Amino acid sequence: MESIAKSPTSVAEELGERLKQARLNADLTQSEVALMAGLSRKVVLNAEKGRCQLESFIAIMAALNLTEHLNRFLPPQTISPIQLAKLQGKRRQRASGQRGIKPEDVTEW
Repeated sequence: MESIAKSPTSVAEELGERLKQARLNADLTQSEVALMAGLSRKVVLNAEKGRCQLESFIAIMAALNLTEHLNRFLPPQTISPIQLAKLQGKRRQRASGQRGIKPEDVTEW
């Protein structure tokens, strides 16, 4: 998929078409996938046209046993060493204790 030259709408439509082909390859109807995903058939139909919410898309992928492809779709991102170094200065190194509390402020039980 050459997403550089395509609009977001056309990319979504192509993903919907791939979802439809995966359903057909599994020899399932839209109603069967909808039942397995806990969605309505209309949501599955719209997903295959590239028009659905992300949660619905993932539910359909799970129903089709395609969730292992999500890591390839958007791999986990690691933090860069520069960002990690910037965060190190803000991370607490030790507990500060109870500064500023005077003995007369402490109530006894």
